[in-house]
Amino acid sequence: MSIQITTEQIKELRDSTGISVMQCKHALEEAEGDMKKALAILKKTSSDIALKKGSREVKDGAVTIKLKDLPAQAGKKAVLVSLLCETDFVAMNEDFKHLAHEIALQVAAMNPKNVKELLKTPYIRDAGLTIEALVKQTVAKVGENIIVARFSRMSLGE
Repeated sequence: MSIQITTEQIKELRDSTGISVMQCKHALEEAEGDMKKALAILKKTSSDIALKKGSREVKDGAVTIKLKDLPAQAGKKAVLVSLLCETDFVAMNEDFKHLAHEIALQVAAMNPKNVKELLKTPYIRDAGLTIEALVKQTVAKVGENIIVARFSRMSLGE
């Protein structure tokens, strides 16, 4: 007997992950309606998608600047991040812009030495997630390869 998946279940899973409706539906079907199992399936699927897209050429993207907002540090710290994607369409996407902003915050907070180190650091908003995993989640959402090309962190007195 097959479990009937409702649109409410699909919407709930999509709202919590941002992943496409069809991927959410397939994950729920595979998990027989179990939301936790569906999330685990989507996590695995997202990694697989990112791996497949990893060899695709990135020739567009965005540069993001983050200035430290704390009044005591205003004008004393800045981060510049170059985040690449495949098309200008994705470069203008809110998920892509949010990722660029979050990476800039991560660099400001953690001061990694290079991109490789940055990707391995635990995400400051969710220590159970690395920056690399955060990038992969966004790749699954937007459907394009994304690469952190480089970053620069400047601070007075350093």
